[in-house]
Amino acid sequence: MSNTINQNMFIEVKDYSVSGEVFQLIQNESYGFLETIPKPSIAKLPEYYQTEDYISHTDSKRNLFEKVYHSIREVSLKRKLKLINSFKTDQKKLLDFGCGTGDFLKSALNKGWNVSGIEPNSEARSIANSKTKQSVLDSEGIKTYKKHSFDVITLWHVLEHIPNLESQISILKDLLKPNGVLIIAVPNYKSYDANHYKQFWAAYDVPRHLWHFDKKSISKLFSSINMTIQNIKPMVFDSYYVSLLSEKYKNGSMNLFSAFWTGFRSNAKAKRSGEYSSLIYVLKNNK
Repeated sequence: MSNTINQNMFIEVKDYSVSGEVFQLIQNESYGFLETIPKPSIAKLPEYYQTEDYISHTDSKRNLFEKVYHSIREVSLKRKLKLINSFKTDQKKLLDFGCGTGDFLKSALNKGWNVSGIEPNSEARSIANSKTKQSVLDSEGIKTYKKHSFDVITLWHVLEHIPNLESQISILKDLLKPNGVLIIAVPNYKSYDANHYKQFWAAYDVPRHLWHFDKKSISKLFSSINMTIQNIKPMVFDSYYVSLLSEKYKNGSMNLFSAFWTGFRSNAKAKRSGEYSSLIYVLKNNK
């Protein structure tokens, strides 16, 4: 455990994936989300992603867990496509920010969307470009897009990774067309599985996750740039996936029965409370 305890500390969490270091989660006074402290420098941050276990940066299927992950991802892709296809757009111009290996962009491209992507990881970006006719740029590439370029911008489990949070969401807002749609998917630290696993909850994923959100903090953050939440949707598979990893962190092995039961209970309780393990926020760009 760390030597210095901040009075506003919510919880201390260990990096189980790479470094073994311990971080504090502190509540942000302005917006209410939790911040990972200390934050790695932007130069050092890529070091915490250097592991083969970071599935979103690879297409590997080395074991049962990764095969299950990819099977679930196929179902999730169909749901994501259904969501973006529900919006009335003129040109179907889509930007997927933090697109990983490009599977969502590939699916959207095959359904007639004009796709663009941003991915800072060079290996993941290379894989994504091979699937999307070279439509993916690095982080600096976002500067090449003109204002009001996109009908829809998506961040699937990406917002929690962004170092310069306030400036970045302002840039994304500017890239949206008037009345464009921003889709944000993030873990929810108010969920049952988060409370059940506490410091072992895998979706804290420090220090790769720099911010940890709930409904109120998302609302406050985006209202600061004149964007409003139009809808909130659950990601029901996340409770099972996160519980599997959390079991490993807590007990040293993925206890399938315990993980499934915890994931099931989390979703059952969320039907009443709305506090699913992960939530999708559909935000409208107000004029």
